[in-house]
Amino acid sequence: MYGRGAPGGIGFGPPITPPVIKQLLIANLAVFVAQAMGLVPLDLLAASPADFWLRFQLWQPFTYMWLHGGLGHIAANMFSLWMFGSPLAMVWGTERFLRFYLICGVGAGLLIVSCPWIPYWLGLTPRMSLVWPTLGASGAVMGVLLAYSLTWPNRTIMLIFPPVAFRAIWLIPILFFMEYAFGPPNVSHLGHLGGVVVGWLLLRVRGEAGQLITIEQIKYRWRRWRMRRRLRAVQDDWRRRARDDDRPGPWLH
Repeated sequence: MYGRGAPGGIGFGPPITPPVIKQLLIANLAVFVAQAMGLVPLDLLAASPADFWLRFQLWQPFTYMWLHGGLGHIAANMFSLWMFGSPLAMVWGTERFLRFYLICGVGAGLLIVSCPWIPYWLGLTPRMSLVWPTLGASGAVMGVLLAYSLTWPNRTIMLIFPPVAFRAIWLIPILFFMEYAFGPPNVSHLGHLGGVVVGWLLLRVRGEAGQLITIEQIKYRWRRWRMRRRLRAVQDDWRRRARDDDRPGPWLH
């Protein structure tokens, strides 16, 4: 992703990586290397509803967020943390950013180990769904992405693939759409949504969450987009007619 900050300025990634971001990157990479070496007991540290509530492994909502399921998984999370967390950490400072990151991750973990019990009690899911482990820093990272999008809602973000530009306020909805449409089947949607919900609540307490996008606002922006599209079509038609009028007529002899 590319980000546009000041008018006319565009660049890849943040200009400075704050120490707290570097420390989080190093910690996650160190745990990932330990995983690859077989030194990390995933069955004890990943978040599982059954293990948390039945076996009282109460540390899991914290430890799961330092584990990752593969190179692509950790690369995506750490890239997002570096790109969007760095400007946020520079503005907030180390203490506030780290507290926000950890609360979002732990809060998402608590939802991961608690919410699956509801469909199980209703008979909608098998007992096996309570055993499935969840790991990754995505809950904490999604909270950071939300905070970035609400802090600088009018910044322009451009995806590399596909090359689409949009305002930062649409970052979370677009990521959820891409996740549901193109993501792998084992993505923890609950974990991602949990990080966003916890992050929004934290920002809401400080009065920094802004207003939620309403259905009326979505309809209004949809009508504006359609009007701009029609206006563009009319302008293109005028230009085409102007070019036709400028063409020389046939020679007479």
